[in-house]
Amino acid sequence: MNWLEVIGWIGSVLVVVSLMQARVLRFRVLNLVGAAIATGYNVAIGVWPFAAMNGAIAVIDVYWLWRLLRERHDEAAYEVVEVAPDDAYLQRVLDVHAADIARFASSPVVRPTSAAGAAGAGATAAFLVVRGDETVGVVQLRDEGARTARVLLDYVTPRFRDFTPGEFVYRRSGVFRERGFDRLVVEPLATNRDYFRRVGFAPGADGTWTRAVAAA
Repeated sequence: MNWLEVIGWIGSVLVVVSLMQARVLRFRVLNLVGAAIATGYNVAIGVWPFAAMNGAIAVIDVYWLWRLLRERHDEAAYEVVEVAPDDAYLQRVLDVHAADIARFASSPVVRPTSAAGAAGAGATAAFLVVRGDETVGVVQLRDEGARTARVLLDYVTPRFRDFTPGEFVYRRSGVFRERGFDRLVVEPLATNRDYFRRVGFAPGADGTWTRAVAAA
């Protein structure tokens, strides 16, 4: 096997690996690199039908990467919808993603039976983060009193984990301010500390991270 064949195989492997990715952005990047390498290989050996096919795939990947990256920080791309904590659809989302959620939740997923509008420091609020007609995340809070809410769950589905729905929720949506909260607290795991730092939380001496609620 000569070096040209090795390059061709690398391109093919990258295309196959890309198809195994759940994350949209990672899929497009790997698919683009693999298709570009495969195009070059097919041109080098004169297999023009495959060169044209892989070239077209690369162009399509470039278009979608441009579109995805353009919308990455676009607040119009996401919407936060408050639902009752015992909402049937919310429970379905939690059930479907239960195994993945367990990796990011610092405590067991909250499944209260009371409505989101219940008053008092123990009330729990739930929000769905949606993009178009697709649910991309879930945020659950518990009212701690003194205009403070504890983040019980902040989860983004694998497909959208390379994007910034959390940035929109905490910095731009205004949903927490509308609920009357001035401060959010969370106890992150090692797996999501970098994420909470990126969206504005700062660690305290007692292990609790806090952030001020952005104005609506």
